[in-house]
Amino acid sequence: MRSRVLAALAASMAVATALVTIHTVPAQARSAARTAPAAAQDDLLDRLRAIPGLTVVSETQPTGYRFFVLSYTQPIDHRNPRKGTFQQRLTLLHRSAEAPVVLYTGGYGLPVNPAASRTEPTQLVDGNQVSVEHRFFRSSRPSPADWNDLNIWQEATDEHRIVQALKTIYSGKWIQTGASKGGMTSVYHRRFYPGDVDGVVAYVAPNDPVNPADRQYDDFFAGVGPKACRTAVENVQREALKRRDRMVALLEADAQRNGYTFARTLGTVDRSFEMTILDTAWAFWQYSTEADCPSVPPTTATDEELYAWIDNVTFFGFYTDQGLDYYLPYYYQSASQLGWPDLRFEHLRGLTRYRELYQPNSMLPAELRSRHDPRPMLDVDHWVRTKSERMMFIYGQNDPWSAERFTPSRHDSSLYVAPGANHGANIARLSEAERIAATDTLRRWAGWSPPARRLPQTDQLPTDDMLPQRRTS
Repeated sequence: MRSRVLAALAASMAVATALVTIHTVPAQARSAARTAPAAAQDDLLDRLRAIPGLTVVSETQPTGYRFFVLSYTQPIDHRNPRKGTFQQRLTLLHRSAEAPVVLYTGGYGLPVNPAASRTEPTQLVDGNQVSVEHRFFRSSRPSPADWNDLNIWQEATDEHRIVQALKTIYSGKWIQTGASKGGMTSVYHRRFYPGDVDGVVAYVAPNDPVNPADRQYDDFFAGVGPKACRTAVENVQREALKRRDRMVALLEADAQRNGYTFARTLGTVDRSFEMTILDTAWAFWQYSTEADCPSVPPTTATDEELYAWIDNVTFFGFYTDQGLDYYLPYYYQSASQLGWPDLRFEHLRGLTRYRELYQPNSMLPAELRSRHDPRPMLDVDHWVRTKSERMMFIYGQNDPWSAERFTPSRHDSSLYVAPGANHGANIARLSEAERIAATDTLRRWAGWSPPARRLPQTDQLPTDDMLPQRRTS
């Protein structure tokens, strides 16, 4: 089950997991002098505060921009406003009221202390950026929470209301973007409100319209990378399961040191161990590259060496009550609507103990487990194939999540695959000709014209909340 990396792993995995190359304005620039007249800046603040339901929480001023943390009052249920409201968190990176606006949907929560970061599309069109926290993540969860209100239409309607509110300020074109679950979120918004934005760039966005028919994933693992590397990773999985008793003992000791528990979600340490081993090949190819193949340990490695390598690649602490807590909304969405990759694990036959462990309900407390409804994904898939316009999909050749893709329509839409790329595929990783074509298309959608000046940039990879989810798309 692929879930997203914990914050503790974000730093070590960052180089391999950049879905969208994000550049952050240098921290020292936060105290730089204002770049616009005071009257114009006050006008922006006044206009933001004049939007009903919008609260300006804080403001900082990186060079060339103003950065706001905002809160917006949303109905808990857009079909029944009498159920009450909740506060949805978002951020605004403002450059100019006339510049294009990039709507970034990460699909998860915003960082606790968000920084002024620019996604790849924001850089390419030199635009403003609005980043939205997904409902039910972090502080954007209704209280009390009715989990039936966590579905793709409700979130799309959250985003629709935000776009309509901010269009009272911004007159330029709008582009939506996101990676992994954030890319999926951008597709769903486009499906329900196709007039909100002028184009979508969805990075490594899985598409699972028929959940039981997941042969694409098995085919992917049968052909990804060099055969010797595939075999070595599979041998590690087999060897770990053969040594189950000793490896589980190592996990129990790890859990005691770190305070991990298992009762609320997976139930036992043995089930948690098996989930981690099932996930190992997926995690390796999602976050690593062929250059990492020599790091795979041989079957003669010690128990401790095997445990350490698997822990570095997959992280034994993830499938614990503590590791899963933040991601419960994701697993709920996967179980109820989004679907999940359903693998056969033929190379592990005779070594596993738990049938149907590799599915999202296994990660959820009993009260949140739900029956899957295939209709929303079938509807979205059909709409994207036949009626969507101005949608661009970027996938990675060696990314498991890119195995089951959206198929764009013929209406000014396209799909690109970055050679050799993992879940960090983006426009910059495409071949030169495709990079130019994708960039030109994006800029055309955004009505972009070359800026008179270039802002200073430093590379900064996504925070843990912007990283891809691991298993269970």
